[in-house]
Amino acid sequence: MRKIILWAGVALMMAACGNNEKEYDATGTFEATETTISAEQSGTLLSFSVNEGDVLAAGQEVGLVDTTQLWLKIQQAEATKEVFRSQKPDMEKQIAATRQQLLKARQEQQRYQELVGDGAAPRKLLDDATSQVQVLQRQLDAQISSLSIGTQTLSSQMEATDVQVNQLRDLLRKCHILVPNAGTVVEKYVEQGEFVAAGKPLFKMADLERMHLRAYVTSAQLQQVKVGQAVTLCADYGGGQKKTYEGTVSWISSHSEFTPKTILTDDERADLVYAVKIAVKNDGYIKIGMYGEVKFH
Repeated sequence: MRKIILWAGVALMMAACGNNEKEYDATGTFEATETTISAEQSGTLLSFSVNEGDVLAAGQEVGLVDTTQLWLKIQQAEATKEVFRSQKPDMEKQIAATRQQLLKARQEQQRYQELVGDGAAPRKLLDDATSQVQVLQRQLDAQISSLSIGTQTLSSQMEATDVQVNQLRDLLRKCHILVPNAGTVVEKYVEQGEFVAAGKPLFKMADLERMHLRAYVTSAQLQQVKVGQAVTLCADYGGGQKKTYEGTVSWISSHSEFTPKTILTDDERADLVYAVKIAVKNDGYIKIGMYGEVKFH
């Protein structure tokens, strides 16, 4: 007897969607996560292989904006870097002569110092030799400082050129139109050969495999609903044609709103309702904007 009652209850639940009586707790429309892909660079669309209904994979390249000018700018920047590199001085070669003169002057200073110590030469010769060493040392220090500053300036200019090249390469990369997320193309806005500006929408795609039913419940119904709860959905195809799905409550609004005119709730007299989202795996029959009914278990 208990088995008969149990099976009768299951049959009643399965038939709920097709019952003419109001067996649902809330209604709403199905929606999908939509993404609009826009151009990141301005130029002519050299290629664009997108059609409505195409199923695209994440990271797939579907188009290319003209890259000619960016490529030429990269070549120009790299040539400028080579010019800066060729201007960098060879410090050791440029100061070699002064180093040699300074070495010679120090040898003379040492020789006069020994002669003065032995009393074989006047003190003035040692003073002149010492002065010459000091003058050459200052010249060497000035040369090293000047060449170091010049080398550092050219190195900074080369680094700035590298940054410029990296920026241009990033812009070049953005000429390749890539799909950010897997999904289905639902709208197409441009065609191959058109000129597009940065920020112009190219196409819209949606995740039609994992959809949501956005429904509205009254405050009295909130005690029946919680995130993660399993529910029964019915997709309404019109003309009494309905199909049952299993879903899960994925989101409940934290604030109330006035009842939308197109929404029916269990208590139509309520002025304020709460939006809920119910995740459902699409078998290909659920369409965006289709009406649905939900029964909370």
